[in-house]
Amino acid sequence: MAEGIKDKVAIIGMGCTQFGERWESGSEDLIVDAFKECMDDAGIDRKEIQAAWYGSCFDEVNVGKAATPLSIALKLPFLPVTRVENFCATGTEALRGAAYAVASGAYDICLALGSEKLKDTGYGGLPEMSTAMGTKNRLIMPGMSAPGAFAMLATRYFAKYGLDHQEGKSILAKVSVKSHKNGIKNPKAHLRREVTEEQVLNAPMIAWPLGLFDCCGVSDGAAAAIVCRADMAKNFRADPIYVKALQIAISSGEEMMYTDWDGTYVETASRCAARAYEEAGIKNPREEISMMEVHDCFSITELVTYEDLQISQRGKAGDDVRDGFFNIDGKIPCQPDGGLKCFGHPIGASGLRMMYEMYKQLQGKAEERQIKDPKIGLTHNMGGFPAMNLISISILGL
Repeated sequence: MAEGIKDKVAIIGMGCTQFGERWESGSEDLIVDAFKECMDDAGIDRKEIQAAWYGSCFDEVNVGKAATPLSIALKLPFLPVTRVENFCATGTEALRGAAYAVASGAYDICLALGSEKLKDTGYGGLPEMSTAMGTKNRLIMPGMSAPGAFAMLATRYFAKYGLDHQEGKSILAKVSVKSHKNGIKNPKAHLRREVTEEQVLNAPMIAWPLGLFDCCGVSDGAAAAIVCRADMAKNFRADPIYVKALQIAISSGEEMMYTDWDGTYVETASRCAARAYEEAGIKNPREEISMMEVHDCFSITELVTYEDLQISQRGKAGDDVRDGFFNIDGKIPCQPDGGLKCFGHPIGASGLRMMYEMYKQLQGKAEERQIKDPKIGLTHNMGGFPAMNLISISILGL
């Protein structure tokens, strides 16, 4: 029987650049900055790294989609380096590759690094969905946009659970206000400005009912992790963080082909969460999870993810939002670093950026935004759109 990865791999170092419009830095600069912080944190020599995984999705330097940008930027000669891409789970996929390699016994110490410079690609946002999702999408869903797809998730959710326009918009606004309040305390965040519920509600409309502050932006950034065998982790530091679960699930697209799915949740996330909890040995996530970083590409995505992760009951996430359950001082703080709303979404880096926050929080090193005595942290990435997507869920702990 497969045992999973629980407590077989430890993170002994992490690094993260400042996210934002990094016009002054090339992709190589971001890679180097994340790597340097990561190595200083781990306290190891680069000669101890035995293999690396590099995650990048749309980066302009990836000619031929090769792994060479990492090897060249970091001067890692003749090491096995694998480039991975899995849309918005690309950063998590890099960590999964490194962690699985260590868990298998093939290596003792590996590097995972994700980076992206979306501001240099020429897109105001992410590429049109038909470009990102391939030729088939151009034929069956021409012109599909991410805001449009997630706006339909919001309207369907409002309709099913009896939320009128004003109530639904107010709940979504509270989600964004919470994240911006957290992000102002994070020096690595791109957007560090608190917003009010009134500002969110009166912001320009992007795709009804999603306004400007309901949507995350794009940015440049990089993040990195050093992982090793769990039994050797305390040789490097007194406070390593252990991997409890790493799960990825990818939809076949059947949700949009049949009527079983009602458009108010993300089926792939529900399936992925169940597997992650089983791997981590979590029986009651609402009681056992200490904090979360979820893929808040849109405020509605965060709202339904509360339910997909079995934290809130179906149709009741709005009650938890109003009660402050996910606030920094609530039962399960969500987006303690500000989330995608404040960091933007450089695709290859986002998953590792989320883990960086969980890592620092679990070590008690998150400074102004430190959560009291966390034990278990969860990260969630989503790529694609509600009816066809991929989900990654990682669980880290002491």
